[in-house]
Amino acid sequence: MWLEAALLPVALVAALAARPWRLLASRKPLAHESHGAPSALWTPLLATLVFLPWLWALPTLHAMPLQLQWSGACLVVLMLGWPLAVPTLLAVGATAALLSPSLGWQDAMGVAVWQGVVPATLALLLGVVLRRLAGTRSLVGVRAFVYVLGRGFLGTALCLFVAGSLAQWAGHTLPGVSDQLSLVARWLMAWGDAVVTGMLCAVFVAFKPGWLATWSDAVYLDGKNS
Repeated sequence: MWLEAALLPVALVAALAARPWRLLASRKPLAHESHGAPSALWTPLLATLVFLPWLWALPTLHAMPLQLQWSGACLVVLMLGWPLAVPTLLAVGATAALLSPSLGWQDAMGVAVWQGVVPATLALLLGVVLRRLAGTRSLVGVRAFVYVLGRGFLGTALCLFVAGSLAQWAGHTLPGVSDQLSLVARWLMAWGDAVVTGMLCAVFVAFKPGWLATWSDAVYLDGKNS
């Protein structure tokens, strides 16, 4: 409880310090959108606020032998960027608490931290590492592949498993499952999340790049700003 209470305000203050609301007014980083155009991020933002709270509240709405947990945090980071993703994920956790009578505010805070803020932060750090590794001109032709596979697919599985392992270390175990089997379950659930994130990431890169705040044609296709 104390760990979540310490992590949430730190993450929120750091995110708000970057003034993420500016992304909702203009999408200047994307080359294929005009200067000062209305942000395309309103669509993924509203979709996240509508659908993700139900997925977070689902394990407490139905009695299941294994509580299948869905995060979606890595996809939210890819779509909105970390500064905007953090307050959005906190709003998702609060909405999930309102949707589920059995999900108390303390439990909702734990969900917001370990299924939201922690994997989102890990996804941010992984993105920085991959961006630096793919920062040479010799890899220009495969940068889009690195983005989709590294950040959308494999990176999501890794970030969610690490976040789940940290959550278990902090005392958030899966009900009715031993510690050893909990790690196996978290690993398998992370891959389920990764498949959907990687698939949607590939679709958005091809058809809706404006829905990805972390995507830039100049960086991943043209090789500029390396």
